Order: sequence, then structure tokens, then C-alpha cells
Amino acid sequence: MENSITCPSTPLWNSERPFLTGRFHQVIILSVSLKLNIFGFCSTYEVLGKQNDFALRRRIKRPGPEKAIGCYNAAVQELIVIDDLLSALVGIEGRYISIKRVRGKEDNFTFLLDTSMDLALQELAKRVFPLCESFMLINHFVESRSQFNNGLVNHAFAAALRALLLDYQAMVAQLEHQFRLGRLSLQGLWFFCQPMMGSMRALYTVIQKASSNNFAGSAVLNLLQSQAKAMAGDSAVRSLLEKMVQCASNAYLGILERWVYEGVIDDPYGEFFIAENKSLQKESLTQDYDAKYWRQRYSLKDGIPSFLANIAGTILTTGKYLNVMRECGHHVQVPVSENTKLMSFGTSHHYLECIKAAYDFASNELLNLINEKYDLMGKLQSMKHYLLLDQGDFLVHFMDIARDELIKKLDEISVEKLQSLLDLALRTTAAAADPCNEDLTCCVETSSLLKRLATLKDIENSRIVPDGNDLEEPVSVTGLETFSLSYKVRWPLSIVISRKSLTKYQLIFRFLFHCKHVDRQLCGAWQVHQSVRSLKMRGTAISRSSLLCRSMLKFINSLLHYLTFEVLEPNWHVMHGRLQTAKSIDEVIQHHDFFLDKCLRECLLLLPKLLKKVEKLKSLCLQYAAATQWLISSSIDIPSLEEAVDGSLVSEKPKQSKSRIPSQMLKLSSSNTNVTDSILNFEREFNAELQSLGPILSNSSQAEPHLTHLAQWILGVGNDQ
Repeated sequence: MENSITCPSTPLWNSERPFLTGRFHQVIILSVSLKLNIFGFCSTYEVLGKQNDFALRRRIKRPGPEKAIGCYNAAVQELIVIDDLLSALVGIEGRYISIKRVRGKEDNFTFLLDTSMDLALQELAKRVFPLCESFMLINHFVESRSQFNNGLVNHAFAAALRALLLDYQAMVAQLEHQFRLGRLSLQGLWFFCQPMMGSMRALYTVIQKASSNNFAGSAVLNLLQSQAKAMAGDSAVRSLLEKMVQCASNAYLGILERWVYEGVIDDPYGEFFIAENKSLQKESLTQDYDAKYWRQRYSLKDGIPSFLANIAGTILTTGKYLNVMRECGHHVQVPVSENTKLMSFGTSHHYLECIKAAYDFASNELLNLINEKYDLMGKLQSMKHYLLLDQGDFLVHFMDIARDELIKKLDEISVEKLQSLLDLALRTTAAAADPCNEDLTCCVETSSLLKRLATLKDIENSRIVPDGNDLEEPVSVTGLETFSLSYKVRWPLSIVISRKSLTKYQLIFRFLFHCKHVDRQLCGAWQVHQSVRSLKMRGTAISRSSLLCRSMLKFINSLLHYLTFEVLEPNWHVMHGRLQTAKSIDEVIQHHDFFLDKCLRECLLLLPKLLKKVEKLKSLCLQYAAATQWLISSSIDIPSLEEAVDGSLVSEKPKQSKSRIPSQMLKLSSSNTNVTDSILNFEREFNAELQSLGPILSNSSQAEPHLTHLAQWILGVGNDQ
């Protein structure tokens, strides 16, 4: 029982007014002294017989000192013992049978006999004492567990025990009636107590365990069930315990019924096996990377009833689905009829069928709500267009108009300006037809891709261990390395597209975006080489540079082809098919997360060693592309080159002019050794990195079969060299 559960207090007058507690029976003292003798014994019961209340007759205190029972003969002793035993059976001390409580243990009793009693009578009386002790313990349990703070299950169990004790007291009243008629002997009393002995003793065992461990809620139900199974050899006792389980579980099943049919936890005493953490709000799904709302807003507690243990997860999920719909303002309730009531359970397992039907209804309703009203597949398709570059025309336009802003340092970039440029690119391209483009926003991260991956502790194998050979963080990080897109996701789609899922999309986007940037830079370098193609440069440094540029372009194009056509598209197709056949929102989440994790791994983002090699190669490509203009301008006459490219070269003797340019170029390229050395250095370093990447890919492809095609492409580039 949780300490935070507050229960109403019992009014004091409930224990102070004796006529409400029944204690007034114990304080009535006869005004006349009843003398017991052989001839007056029956007259005593004639006086008591005038009282209509059985309990009153049993609870009268007899005044005055009593003689030792040994003073009477055996026949009188038997009558006296029977009289005292009838009192002891309802928890009242007799004249020669006393009841002692063990100090500090209110539920432990000891029965003491007058030592002068006949030994045979003592043995017979002691056989009845366990029944007396069972009654007293059960009665004490009923009184103590009826308090508010003991929970609904204990209340229901105590009520069932109270009904049983009424039958027990009726039996004792019938025995007393037979005794008054002179038809009851001590042996007869023992015989008539036999049917109740086993049942009361079994309940005594259950109650003793429940009291000593202070059980409540499902613990009481599990205890009753385990005890019922243990009594499989005694059908009567087993039937009684099963009835107790049914009675005690009615209140618990009422809580369960509201949860699986309405998604409401009506649990005033904290007995239900599902806990609600109200501190977790649905808004955290879009804000916190480690949001625990879906997993821990409602969770299973310890102490699940054994008859619900195998279906506890289904019960939890059913209520969660109903709660999501209620949070969306879509009030829905599982159709309830007399056949779907959960107020009982048994060997027919009808309650399991009811719970399964409620789960199917809630799952289908939520799935239809998310797919139809909130268009989950449309959102995912839109995210594929933008974050996975499935529709790249807007990106080309954006990179053209935002180039000047993206090449700035992080502290100089204006995110607002980038956002306005992004909106412009979206409005002026095919993306304008997408109704979801308004949810697309831009952001600038504070670290490079490698460093960002190292901070995601939960991504498998993503933590990069610092090493002397590791790729160091660039000294000057620009927007081209840190630019990313974000997407506004609203409830309830945030259950599927959470902050964690969006972060994985962004990691893939950043990698693709930077590869696209490298490709654009190399294309620009290739265009520079093509602009001087008309000049005869065979065997010169520029021709060697042209070959190197082609190899770099082939490398980056092979990488982009692998990422888009061999990783993202096939995995997306598989996920799309699985989402079409998903039966619940949890299956949707599972398939979507599996898609993202697989894409991250196959895109090399979870393979640090390979990723660093690729980043090193991309860095070399960018350095070479940036140096291309200098390499070309240092090798030829720039004015003559511009005139040739622009087509504005006007000469009266074109043949002389055309022959003069190559001779000039050859003269300069042969005299400028720095250009040749730079190109050779770029070529040597690029080939070395490429050759070192090939064996790593080949080895990794054994454990990661998806790398086989990439290895073939990379090795093909190396062979071209």
C-alpha cells in the first residue's frame, strides 16, 4: 500500500458506543446469583432461555467465585465443559475455560483448562480448541480489516468471512439448542464440529499469513488462490476457498473493468497492478530525447494477481490505448454487455476472452484514428521527402540561395534568415504542393556529426572512444557541417515520431546533406576542368588533376547511390508494407523504430571506424575542390582562359592564337612545380585513404552484408586509380 494513499478515518463514536459494537453483551451482569447444582442447572438455562438473543445468552458474565470443577462428578463436569465450550466457540471465556492473549500479538490466543478437570474431558475439550481459536482469529481479522485503510479487497474478503461466521454462529446456536434439550454430549459436540473444522482451519492459515505479512490487494488474492490449489485433496475446503477468492476479487475486477473498458484507474487504495505516473506529460515526447511517457506513464507494478499474470501486458496496453484517444478528445468506450462483465472468473476463462475483445477494439480504434484522422503515413511520407532527401529539388534550390549564409561560422549564422530562405525554396519548387511543408523548420546544431553521435549514449556502438588517431573536431565548423531540418510533430503522432525518432532522421539528413555538398563542390571543380578541356593538356598536371577529380566524383556518387538506392529506399519499402498490416500502435512504433535503427546502421552512422574514414575522404574532396581554382589558375594564363571560355577571343589569326595558348600553358605548368606537387599530394592522400577503406569494408561486410555493394563500388574506384 502506497504511503501517498489517504483514507478516511473511522469516527470515534464507532468504537465508543457499545450498542454499535456489540460489547454491551459483555457488560450485562445478572442481578440475581444463579447457583449451579445438579438440580438447578437446568433452571439456569430456563432463565437464560427467556432471552431471545443467542449472543446475549453466551456473553453473560456469571458473578461470584466458582468452585473447582473437580468437586463435581464426571457427568456434571461434562455438562459444565459443554457449556463452557459453547461459549468458547464464539470467543467468550467460560467458568473453567479461560482465554489468554499472547502479549504483543493480538491474533494469538491460548485456551487454559481447570487442572482439576477429568483428564478424558480435558482431551476432548482440547480437540475443539483449534476451532475456537480459528473463530477468534477470523473474527479479529474481520473487525480489523474492515477499516478504510485496508483496501477494497480486504473489505470484500472480510465481508465474505462475516457471512461465513453468521453460518458458524448459527451452528453453535443449534448446538446450544440441542444441549438445552439434553441431547448433546461432549462426543456429540465434537462430532458436529467436524464439518466446520477443516474449513475454519484453512481460513485460519490464510488469515494468519495475511495478517503477519500485512497483505492487501492482489497479495490477498494470490494467497487465497495458492491455498485453494494446495487443498486440492479436500473438495469442500477447496470450494470454500475458491468462493472466498470470488468474493474478494469482485472489487478488484471492478477496478479492472473500468480500466479495460474506459481507460480509467479507479483505485482509491493503490491496490491495482497498474500505476500511473502523472508527472510524465505527453508534451515530453516532442521535447525530450529520452522521453518516458509512452513506456512509464502507465506501468505494471509488482504483485500481479496470478490469474491475470499471463495477460497483464494486454490489460496495460488496452487502457493505454483508451487513454490516448481520450487525450485526443475522442471519447470512446468499449461496448459493454452482460456477457462482457468482469465480475467473476473461473475455469471457463470467459474473463480472458472479454479482455482480449476489449484489447482488439481499443487497438483498432486507435489505429484507425491515427491513420485516418491524423494521416500518419502522409506525415511519414512528407518526412521522407525532406529529411531523407527523397524529393531533392527544393534542396538544390535552397543550397543555391543559402550558400552565403551556410559558409559562415556558427555564431554568425542567422537561423531566421535560413528559415526564410527555406520557406522560399519550398514555395518555388514542387514541395509547394505538399500540405505538410509548413511543418518543416531549419535548425543549426552546435557540434559536428561525429561529436553528436558520440553523445547519444543509447545508440548501439555509436560512442566514439577518444584515440590519438581519431578524426579531430574541425577548428572552424560552419553551417554546412551543422545545418539540419526539423519537423513539427503533434499529439498523437508524437507517440510514433518522438523526439528520439526525429533525432535519428536528423542524423541521416545531416550525413546526406553534407555528401550532397561535397558532390556539388566536386561538380564545380569538374566544370572548371571541363572549361579548359579544349586546351591540349595531355601529360600535364591539369590532366592528372582531372583524373583525380573524376575519381573523387565517382567515390561520392557511389556513396550517395548506396545511401539512397540501396539503404533508404528498400528499407522504406519494407517498413511501408509492414505498417499497412500492423494490428496495433505498438507494432507501428516497433516497425518505425526498426526502420530508423537499420538505416542508421547501414548508413555507416553506427560504425565509427568506417564513418571516420568516409569523413576523412569527404574532407579531402572538399580541400581539393577548394584548391581547384588555384591549381588551374596557377597552371595557365587566366585572361586567355577566360577569353577562351567566354568565346570572346577575337584574333585575326586564330590558328596562331590557338597554338600559342597550349604552348603558354605548358611553359607555366612545367615551371610551376608547386602545382604538380599539390596535385600529387592530393592524389597520394586520397588513394591511401581509399585503399585503407577497402579492406575495412571487405572485412565488415562479413558481419554487415549490406556493405558488400558499397565495398564493390569503393574497390572499383580504387582500381581505377
